[in-house]
Amino acid sequence: METHSESALRVAIQGVPGSFHDIAARRHFAPRAIALVACATFDEVFKALDNDQADLGVLAVENSQAGSLLQNYVRLQESRYAVLGEHYLRVKQNLLGHPGQRVEEIREVYSHPIAIMQCREFFKQFPWVKLVDSYDTAQSAKDVATKHGPGTAAIGSELAAELYGLEVLAEGIETNKRNYTRFLVIGRGDVLPETSAHLIDKASIGFSLEHKTGRLSQVLSVLAFYDMNLTKIQSLPLVGEAWTYFFHVDLTFEDFARYQLAIKAIQPLTKDLQVLGEYRAGLDSLD
Repeated sequence: METHSESALRVAIQGVPGSFHDIAARRHFAPRAIALVACATFDEVFKALDNDQADLGVLAVENSQAGSLLQNYVRLQESRYAVLGEHYLRVKQNLLGHPGQRVEEIREVYSHPIAIMQCREFFKQFPWVKLVDSYDTAQSAKDVATKHGPGTAAIGSELAAELYGLEVLAEGIETNKRNYTRFLVIGRGDVLPETSAHLIDKASIGFSLEHKTGRLSQVLSVLAFYDMNLTKIQSLPLVGEAWTYFFHVDLTFEDFARYQLAIKAIQPLTKDLQVLGEYRAGLDSLD
């Protein structure tokens, strides 16, 4: 773990400076200064919160190409930390190499498996390039800069190139230009200033259900009656309970009071109903 000044908001992320978690955190909290708490794993992000080494965490939960990060939904549900906000980040992948190199000279490229997957079409024109999995895009850039010589490159962000003295050899190499990742801001509810009810237009809730025919349909019908718009529903198996699931549901709405009525209305139909967070919806954009 890194240590930082107490004056800045301490934000835990999985990855190192220059990662897409880092970029999402910087943009979400701007112009407020943050002190990054770099963690090797998502579990360490939660440990940093548990041990008061961080005030908040920024956690990727969904990518438009790779889908949901199911274990992060499980971690969130088990931790009981609140969802305090969200951020959609347009993921622009770049080929980063030593200054002065040409793409044609690259023989090995390092990056996270998902980043490699997102860029496979680009590398079809360079069949001699070996693609090597690593655990983090920014760490790959750092390793290329400090450990690997000419002929090697990384897939990562422009920020990673800037931080580690690399050059962008090719920009925007991802196949899908609408490639974005959704991040959640998590932590204790008293860390950030309270959001006024009239600004809250999204909520994350969770619940399980009894084994009764049509019970999920009943819950969804009630939510629809109260004008709740479901933007996501994710089922997670409950460990030790065969064929029983915990449902994570994201709702958007225009009327906070009507949303509160909807939650009260579905409570008798659910088990272990949890309001995981009420917050201002993030903007899904290509910026």
